[in-house]
Amino acid sequence: MAEKVIIIGSGPAGLSAAIYTAREGFEPVVVGGYASGGQLMLTTVVENIPGFPEGITGPEFVQQLRKQAEKFGTRFIDKDVTKVDLKSKPIKVSIEDKEYETQTLVIATGANAKMLGLESEKRFMGRGVSTCGTCDGPFFKGKDVIVIGGGDTAMEDSLFLTRFAKSVTIVHRRDSFRASKIMQERVMSNPKIKVVWNTTLQEIKGEKSVSSAVLKDEKSGQTSEMPIQGVFIAIGYQPNTKLFDGQLETNDQGYLVTKDEIRTDIEGVYVAGDVADHIYRQAGTAAGSGIKAALCVRAFIAEHEAKP
Repeated sequence: MAEKVIIIGSGPAGLSAAIYTAREGFEPVVVGGYASGGQLMLTTVVENIPGFPEGITGPEFVQQLRKQAEKFGTRFIDKDVTKVDLKSKPIKVSIEDKEYETQTLVIATGANAKMLGLESEKRFMGRGVSTCGTCDGPFFKGKDVIVIGGGDTAMEDSLFLTRFAKSVTIVHRRDSFRASKIMQERVMSNPKIKVVWNTTLQEIKGEKSVSSAVLKDEKSGQTSEMPIQGVFIAIGYQPNTKLFDGQLETNDQGYLVTKDEIRTDIEGVYVAGDVADHIYRQAGTAAGSGIKAALCVRAFIAEHEAKP
């Protein structure tokens, strides 16, 4: 017997979809993966989620959503999906060596921030290192920070950070940005932003939190240490879409293409969160899209159950 709905992903998008579909009595299955929870699991304090005036840690917020989903009958499988067949009816979802069938599917697999691969980058994540300037900017009031990158994400983060930081230095490995012209103009005309060209980040130093960055001039080969309190990695995101290669359309950045933010070209298959959203990438917007996907699931099931 096919499930009514399977949700792939256990971040705010997937868990919000689970809460709504569970309350409909659909008993959704959430396949959260071994590394469940999404990007919020790397976040220390979240202060921009409605309803938490004192803030809440990312992992705590995910746990609260999960408890709420379980309360209404959501079933969780903390394993990875290995294969999906979106063209079969019902839709087939393979979780390791077991195959499930479902009337509807919500894809909420998210996107991972691209990292530099430094050991110190991991060590200070959430303690001065961030991958989201618009999320964490307010924590860096009056501090000196650097932004790594040269695309639109780096420009947007840098401009946003000037509202809070004492100074913002963009560290870019090349001698020109790849960002759009208008974003470059805004950055270069901002007196709080300085650019260091042909330079790479070699190491992040500190004790309990970030206190400096070791930078290398790629032309001269010389290294220097810059006193800072924040490092923002802004070299882009990689949406988790490999499962759907050849089955769903992606844009030139690899994000899933949707009709109206939620619907795909395949009936009964919906998308929620950062796997399709390359603009906002916030926990709140991801949760909202998960709710939209759940309402689409409800309408789809109601329509098909009404048919003789």
